[in-house]
Amino acid sequence: MNRVTEQESNYNNIDQMSVLEVLQGINNEDKTVAYAVEKSLPQIEKLTSAVAERMKKGGRLFYIGAGTSGRLGVVDASECPPTYGVPFDWVVGIIAGGDTAIRKAVEFAEDDAIQAWKDLEEFNINEKDCLVGLAASGTTPYVIGGLNTARKHGVLTGCIVCNTGGPIAAESDFPVEVVVGPEFITGSTRMKSGTAQKLVLNMLSTTVMVQLGRVVGNKMVDMQLTNNKLVDRGTQMVADELNIGYDEAADLLTLHGSVRKAVEAGQHGVKS
Repeated sequence: MNRVTEQESNYNNIDQMSVLEVLQGINNEDKTVAYAVEKSLPQIEKLTSAVAERMKKGGRLFYIGAGTSGRLGVVDASECPPTYGVPFDWVVGIIAGGDTAIRKAVEFAEDDAIQAWKDLEEFNINEKDCLVGLAASGTTPYVIGGLNTARKHGVLTGCIVCNTGGPIAAESDFPVEVVVGPEFITGSTRMKSGTAQKLVLNMLSTTVMVQLGRVVGNKMVDMQLTNNKLVDRGTQMVADELNIGYDEAADLLTLHGSVRKAVEAGQHGVKS
């Protein structure tokens, strides 16, 4: 395979650049990421459609990865419940080395090809579920092992990688390969590669939640009201949808506990 993620940076003598020159170089490289993602839209569509169909039938979505990729998966999974009001076990992010590795690197955790399946078994993963492997290189043993065993158990598999033709893609029913090119700092895949993976994860989880009916119009009608900002946003959503005053909308939201339920109650004339 061609390890584009390990190729030399397009920039030399970075350590001799001014602050502005470094910033400009990073920004110039970042501008290319969205276009690389665009080229992979057909692959992203196939993966997203397959995941949505499984989840409509009661399946769950799992992410596995190491380092930056693993952390990105944990972030995406952890944001689904508050954003869309779904149960915490609908989308699950697992990182090599366990939760400790979210904040501090765990040595050689990514090299254990057996541990991923052990981690997944703790969640009783089964043939109804989906597993997406995250690895910029496309070669992380932890992810390869998890996908390989998952396929043998009938789990739908996919991946988001930044090289083509790697072993992780080979273990995936629906591979997504976003080639962003060499990093500004040679091999630092937390940069463009990480940005590309984050963009694809946003697209995947958001579109799946839309397909599952968790968005109405363009609104997060099932979001959890966990702080004053979100309560205010939810109140305004109810007021706009029902064409009522802010205070009346706030009362409905407080009474019914979610934007969706408050709007439905208001549409049916239920005040209490």
